[in-house]
Amino acid sequence: MSALLARLRSALFMAWMAVTVVPFAIAAVLLSIVVRGDPVYWVCITWLRLCIGGARVICGVNYRVSGMEQLPVDRLSAVILLPKHQSTWETFAFPALMPHPLCYVFKRELLYIPFFGWAIGRLDMIHIDRNKRAQAWSRVAEQGRRHMQKGNWVIMFPEGTRTARGSQGVYKSGGTRLAVELGTPVVPIAVSSAKCWPRKSLMLRPGVIDVSIGAPIASVGRQSDELMREVEAWIEQEMRRLDPEAYVDAPRAAA
Repeated sequence: MSALLARLRSALFMAWMAVTVVPFAIAAVLLSIVVRGDPVYWVCITWLRLCIGGARVICGVNYRVSGMEQLPVDRLSAVILLPKHQSTWETFAFPALMPHPLCYVFKRELLYIPFFGWAIGRLDMIHIDRNKRAQAWSRVAEQGRRHMQKGNWVIMFPEGTRTARGSQGVYKSGGTRLAVELGTPVVPIAVSSAKCWPRKSLMLRPGVIDVSIGAPIASVGRQSDELMREVEAWIEQEMRRLDPEAYVDAPRAAA
């Protein structure tokens, strides 16, 4: 009975997202005709907040955040956020939770999703073609530099794609490479979202997602690979603290 109820609640939540995205996407696209930047961004973030709120009310998915005080309060102090990636939840939650506009680096295929893709295409973000790696990096470096000079925060998922609960993907050094080139600090973030919303699943489970924000790590004078190993070690150790039952049989993260 509980499994059936979870399916029904999840179906209702998916319907909630599908219905609410239409007016917000249309509003964002129309608004972008006359103005760009923050006004369009906050229209989209209002919808993301509705999604996170809908997951809480409809499916019982709550969250708690620790370490928010680690983030800079100066609008001109840029950082690169490097979070663990387990589900769709954090892609919606981070812009809704952060006090500062974020610039995602994402695959261009998302632009083709009706309404959702049309709206994010009007935002000042970095979309890349994964099949053209050299061009993709040039785009990230060029646009990342422009965003950082304005004090914007860039967010990149080091593992690239969502990983199953209790598992660890390959941490790629694109985010730290950009940080080293620009002299920008990186912020590691652990998030246990797969407890409630597993990857490649449309069914949400009630529970509490933990988001733990680490202290910014300076990139000046560092090597990108070595810096990413430090980010990886912090995130994976923190994941084992946040969700220990998921890592009972998993190898211990390197210190």
